[in-house]
Order: sequence, then C-alpha cells, then structure tokens
Amino acid sequence: MGNPHRLKGKVVLITGASGGLGEQIAYAAAKRGAVVAAAARRLERLQAVQERCRELSGGPSYAYALDVTDGEQVGRVLQRILDEAGAIDVLVNNAGFGLFTEAVDTPESVTEEMFKVNVLSLIRLSQEAAREMKKAGRGHIINIASQASKLATPKSAVYAATKFAVRGYSNSLRLELRKHGIAVTTVNPGPIKTDFFDKADPKGSYLSRLGRWVLDPVAVAERIAESMLTNRREINLPWAMELGARFYVLFPRLGDVLISSMFDLK
Repeated sequence: MGNPHRLKGKVVLITGASGGLGEQIAYAAAKRGAVVAAAARRLERLQAVQERCRELSGGPSYAYALDVTDGEQVGRVLQRILDEAGAIDVLVNNAGFGLFTEAVDTPESVTEEMFKVNVLSLIRLSQEAAREMKKAGRGHIINIASQASKLATPKSAVYAATKFAVRGYSNSLRLELRKHGIAVTTVNPGPIKTDFFDKADPKGSYLSRLGRWVLDPVAVAERIAESMLTNRREINLPWAMELGARFYVLFPRLGDVLISSMFDLK
C-alpha cells in the first residue's frame, strides 16, 4: 500500500515505546526502514527495543530515557535526538495511562497526573516538534487518542476527558499546520491487548469480558506505521465501535441508555 520506501531513513520519535502499542509501533516503523528514536522511562527495556529496531531496519536506532511530564528533560532529549539522529520527521505521542474508577472516587492526584501525561505532555512535545518541522516545511504528528474520545463509558470519566482533549487539540493543530506541510493524524483505537490494562484495570476482568472487541497491538501498529508521512486524518478501530460513536452523535439519549445497560463492563 502506498510507497513502501516512504519511511526509509526517516527519523520517527515514539513516546511510551518500552512496551505495549508503542513498542509495536517502533517495530513496524523499523521494518519500513525508519530510524527509530524510542523514548520512555524504562531505559533498560528501551534498550532491548532499540536493539530489535536496529535488527529490523538494518540501520541506526536510538533509546532515550524520558519522563514526558518533565519539561526540562523533554527539551534536553529533543535536542539530543536532533544532534544524534537528525530532525524528527514523525512524532508519535503514545505515552499515556488510564484508571477505571467512578468519577467521584477518582483521587485528585490521579486526575492531575493523567492530564499531565495524556494531555499536557502531548501538547508540549507537539509544540516542540512542530517548531522544528515548520523550519523543514514537512513532518507528521500522530497522536494516540482513543475511542473514548468519542464515546465515553462509565468508570472512565477522567480518561475520556483527557482523550477528548487530545482529539480536540489535534483537530485544531491539523488546521494550523497543514499550510506548513505538516500532517496531524489522530488514532482512536478501542481496547488493545497490552499492559495498559495492568494499571487501568487491576482486577483483570475487563479484557476478558470484551472478547472479540479487543484489538491486536501488532495489527494496530501496522496501521499506524502505514499512515506515517501521509495526510491520513484519523484512524478509527475497530470499525464497529466507530459506528457506535457516530450513532451516539445522532441519537445521544438512546445512546446513553444503551451504554449504561450494555457497555458498563469495567
């Protein structure tokens, strides 16, 4: 599909790349010849990802310890990437977390941390990368949101709020950057079988209840990598959930009833 050599030699920065979807995006990009810059807090795990990317691409790859909520550290790491790997062609804002709990029971500290990781750090990284991309007159920012950005469900109020913010920010950013040759893609996946749910759902029952609705992280990563350096506006998975979100826009009252009765699985 498209140009199979589109990512050859292009620098792709991926946050939250030490595991889960971020790790698989790194491998999918490396398979296409990208120079992967993998960033996350777990440096030891990142180094294993870096080595695998090097094997897949046959070229250089990089690993950077990064706490995306630390503004000074973000600036230092971005400068290191510029010095060591080169200008960033694609930024994938993947770092994020969730916690399934009722809104009134969510600790304020969790709410603040979730907005810092899921929203504020994404905005900071997007700003920094976009400034450099504007100089080059090209680039691509990919923001990992969620189907929760379109269809909120019980026990995910704060998480849904962060993802609604990501989608809104991405939509506005896309309009601002298009004249500079920079694309912005929002990815809205449903539940993915990753370690995300180790923290979001400590009881471990949510994924098993969802059954066939659970997405394969490798397949999702392939879709994301295939969209890199294109003008793809959104990636919505699975399609049935996207249809549900569109139904909710048209029939919100009925949607509230159905969600309350059928989709309170957390």
